[in-house]
Amino acid sequence: MAALTSVTPHSTSSSSLYSNFRSPQLSISSIIAPDCSCFLTATSGKALRQRLTYQDRRGLIIRSAATKPAKSPAEEDWKIKREVLLEKKVRSVDAKEAFRLQKENNFMILDVRPEAEFKEAHPPGAINVQIYRLIKEWTAWDIARRAAFAFFGIFSGTEENPEFMQSVESKFDKDAKIIVACTSGGTMKPTQNLPEGQQSRSLIAAYLLVLNGYKNVFHLEGGLSTWFKEGLPSESED
Repeated sequence: MAALTSVTPHSTSSSSLYSNFRSPQLSISSIIAPDCSCFLTATSGKALRQRLTYQDRRGLIIRSAATKPAKSPAEEDWKIKREVLLEKKVRSVDAKEAFRLQKENNFMILDVRPEAEFKEAHPPGAINVQIYRLIKEWTAWDIARRAAFAFFGIFSGTEENPEFMQSVESKFDKDAKIIVACTSGGTMKPTQNLPEGQQSRSLIAAYLLVLNGYKNVFHLEGGLSTWFKEGLPSESED
C-alpha cells in the first residue's frame, strides 16, 4: 500500500518552531550552510517504516509514513570527510590562484552549484555538475522530506544528486586537474569558533571525487562569491 501524507486540522493553534524535532523512531534536522543552502537530514530507528508527525503554527498536524534510503558517502560526518580530504592532500586555493592555475596550468573548474546559479554567472570554461538538485521523486520518503522542508519555510528543498559522480566521470578523466567550486567555499582550516573548519558543497564534492579515484583535486577557498567580488572574469548563459 502506498504511504500517504495527510494534513489534519487540530484544535491547538500555538506551537514553537524548532530546527530539530525528534521521536523515538525518527529524527529530522536541518543545517543552514553559510551559502544559504539547506541540508535536511533524517535518521530512522530500527523500524524501516516510520511516521513523521509535527504541528505547525496554524494548528495543522502533518503525518507521513516514510522509508529512509541508506546513508550515502556525501552524508558522512564532516569530521570524517575532512580527515580524508587532508589525507588525500586536497589543497585549498584562493580565487586569484585558481584563476592563474586555470589560465596557465590547464586546471578545470568544476562548479557544483545548481544549474540556475551557474547560468546566471560562472568563470569562463567552468563545467557545471550540481551536487544537489531539487527533490524530484514522489515516494513516501520524498513527500515526507518536502513536508519537513516546508515546515522550515523552504519550498524548494534539495536532495543529493544521485547522478553526480556519473556526470563528473563523463566530463573529467581521473588524471584531470580539478578545482571544485561552490558559492561560499567552506574551509578545512580550523578557527577558534570552528575547530574543524566549515563544510560546504564544494568540499563534499571534493570528498566524493577523491573517494572515486581523482588524484588532482583542489578546492576554491572563499567560493565563487569571492571570485565575483574580486572582479575576475565571468560569463553567463541566456
